[in-house]
Amino acid sequence: MGILVFLLILSILILAHEFGHFISAKKSGVMVEEFGLGFPPRLFSIKKGETVYSINLFPIGGFVKVFGEEYHEKDKNNTKLFKQLKEKAFIYKKPWQKALIIMAGVFGNILLAWILLSFLATQGIQVPTNQVRIEQVQKNSPAQEVGLNKGEIIKKIKIDNKEIALTNPEELIRVSNENPDEVLLLTIADTKGVERDVAITARKNPPKDQGPLGISISASRTQKYSILQSPLIGIKLTISYLSAILVGFGQLFKSLLTFQKPAFDVAGPIGIAQFTGQALQFGYLALIEFTAVLSLNLAVLNIVPFPALDGGRLSFVIYEWITNKRINKNFERSANAIGMLILLSLIVIITVNDIIRIFR
Repeated sequence: MGILVFLLILSILILAHEFGHFISAKKSGVMVEEFGLGFPPRLFSIKKGETVYSINLFPIGGFVKVFGEEYHEKDKNNTKLFKQLKEKAFIYKKPWQKALIIMAGVFGNILLAWILLSFLATQGIQVPTNQVRIEQVQKNSPAQEVGLNKGEIIKKIKIDNKEIALTNPEELIRVSNENPDEVLLLTIADTKGVERDVAITARKNPPKDQGPLGISISASRTQKYSILQSPLIGIKLTISYLSAILVGFGQLFKSLLTFQKPAFDVAGPIGIAQFTGQALQFGYLALIEFTAVLSLNLAVLNIVPFPALDGGRLSFVIYEWITNKRINKNFERSANAIGMLILLSLIVIITVNDIIRIFR
C-alpha cells in the first residue's frame, strides 16, 4: 500500500513541476511539442493545437517536451523548420524568458507545497505555547497512579526546595532523568485552569519507550485557522520548511566537499517509499504534510546548479546572459548527458544503501 501511495505522490510532484514548465513555456510563446502523463511507451495521445497530450505506459509523473530545448537539436531537425518556427524555439528566446521557463518547475513544486500546507492549516497544525502540555499518559505508570490526565499543563516542578517554572519539555525531562526514585512536586493546571500540586516519583528503570514519569509531553497545541487565514499561514509554513531544507542541503554539500559523513541519512526512492508508509500510518494529514515537504525538497534539489537539473540549465542561461554568447552546443549536450549519468548512478548507490539499511 505504501509503495502505491508513494508512486501516486511522486506522480503528483513531478506533474506539478512539469505543469509549471508547460504553462510558462506557453505564456512565453514557446511551442510545447508534447505534455505527457507517465513515461513512454505511449498508450494514447491526442493533439490540440501544436501540442500532443499523451498518456504513457509507466504511470510515474510526466514530462514536457518544448521545441528547440537545446542548441544541438537544430542540427538533427530540418533547418528550414527551425527558421520557420524560430520565434517558437526555446533556444531563441531572451535569457529572462528562458530563466522564467526553467524556474517555473521549481515554482510549481513550491506552489503545490503552499496549497497543501494552507489546507493543513484549516485542519489544525501544531503551534508553540511555551507551556508543557501532557499529550498522553501511559498505563501502569507513576503519572496514571497520581491521576495526571491528557491535556493538562505542567506549570512548575519542585525538588530539594528548588522550584523551576516550565516553559519547555526539555527541562522536565532533564530533572526526571537526573533524579530517579526521587519525589517530584508538580504544579498541574487542568483544562479549566484550576491548579493543584501532585507528588510523583520518577522511575529509575522505566519500560522501553517510556520515560521516568510515564507521560508524553509537548510545548505546542493544535490550532485551526479559517479559510481566509490559512493562505498566510501556508506561506509562513512554506518559508519555514524551505529554510530548514536549504540548511540541510547546505550541510550535506559541506560534508561531501570535506569528505565527512553527513549528519543525517539521504534516502532514495525505496527509503522515501518506506517513509511514505510510516506517514500513512499516522493518517491522511501526516501524509499531506509529508507530500508538501517532499515537494519542497524536489524544488530545492532541482535548483542545484548541476548539469541535467533545472539549476544546471539555468547556469547556462545566466552564462549567456552575462557574456552575450551562446553556450557551445556540444558542451551543453555532453554536460547534460554526463550529469544525467551521474545522477542515475547516485540514485542506484542510494537505493542500494536504502535496501541495506532496511534489512539491518
